[in-house]
Amino acid sequence: MAKKTIADIDVNGQRVLMRVDFNVPLKDGQITDDRRVESALETIRSVIERGGKLILMSHLGRPDGTGVQSEFSLKPAADRLGELLNKPVGFVGDCIGDEVSAAVGGLSGGDVLLLENLRFHKEEKKGDESFATQLAALGDVYCNNAFGTAHRDHASMVAVPNAMKAAGKPCVAGFLLQREIQYLLEAISDPRRPFVAILGGAKVSDKMGAITNLLDTVDTILIGGAMAYTFMLAQDKGVGKSLVERDRLKDAHAILDHAGRAKADLMLPVDHVCGKEFSSMTETQVSDEEIPDGWMGLDIGPKTVTAYAEVIGKATTLVWNGPMGAFETKPFHVGTKRIATEIAEATADHGATSIIGGGDSAAAIEQFELADKVSHVSTGGGASLEMLEGKKFNSVELLDEA
Repeated sequence: MAKKTIADIDVNGQRVLMRVDFNVPLKDGQITDDRRVESALETIRSVIERGGKLILMSHLGRPDGTGVQSEFSLKPAADRLGELLNKPVGFVGDCIGDEVSAAVGGLSGGDVLLLENLRFHKEEKKGDESFATQLAALGDVYCNNAFGTAHRDHASMVAVPNAMKAAGKPCVAGFLLQREIQYLLEAISDPRRPFVAILGGAKVSDKMGAITNLLDTVDTILIGGAMAYTFMLAQDKGVGKSLVERDRLKDAHAILDHAGRAKADLMLPVDHVCGKEFSSMTETQVSDEEIPDGWMGLDIGPKTVTAYAEVIGKATTLVWNGPMGAFETKPFHVGTKRIATEIAEATADHGATSIIGGGDSAAAIEQFELADKVSHVSTGGGASLEMLEGKKFNSVELLDEA
């Protein structure tokens, strides 16, 4: 990525305003998965170990933007970060205002301060320039280390760095953002071949842009998850009571027509693990080609797994976004686990570059304890998907050129 990073800046004594993605899952006020906090550590340590005064800002969840909602507070993230750094992390109950300015003014080199949830202010999602100006005044250097929201034109992602650039302040990438962009851009722009994309999940609508873009980029696309049933219905195949998007049948037809002209092979499941109900206790059967009335498809079947494994085993670039079935519920985890295992084995056996999209794919690879067996696990599901669609991100484009 031809952008400056935090490593290019002398941060000693400088106030570094860093946008991170601490949108972590919480239960009873406790973080249940701290991967997003851990993924930011390299960049955080780079600043504080070089004497920078670090101010972190993030969102968490979807508050209504009308003020503090305690269930969306970032205080648990501040506490967890302090444990990981083995040093105190300051926390302030807002992200703008006199209390925040005073807390920032009291920082010494090597100190860390986390601001309260940006989305407690509706101006964050609106990209409000006045709100951004107040945030920008807190820092001498802006660092974007939040790939998970890189596709959003929110105030902290676009308006803040624009305000800081106008004031002549450096705006750079953190190491996490740099790594995410490099992996995904290189995968699309200059892949080692064969290049295989595995796309799953519930909705065709979520992956429409990615499939369309990748049909002219990859060698093979493997389709799984409930989105496969919309394609099946578009081919007039029986889908029983499986989840389908009937309002997307026209789009599915268009993709199938495009696939017929594209250089890439679009492979759909040839058999399905079905259940009477979506339950671990339901009666199950494997159905070939079509799904009978009264049954719902909940995973790819063994013939599909074998066919997909053969393609994955020959690949040298692999991008996976979306599970093959209802992997959270046994026995419908098998297809997703087998695909994850095949990707890990291709990475180990012949050095394939394997990139796992965020969201459910990241959750699955973690559940199956294979995250350390692949090249890269993205922290941003929506962002990685939009990058696969070929979209450019304003939040990245405006960072200082290297």
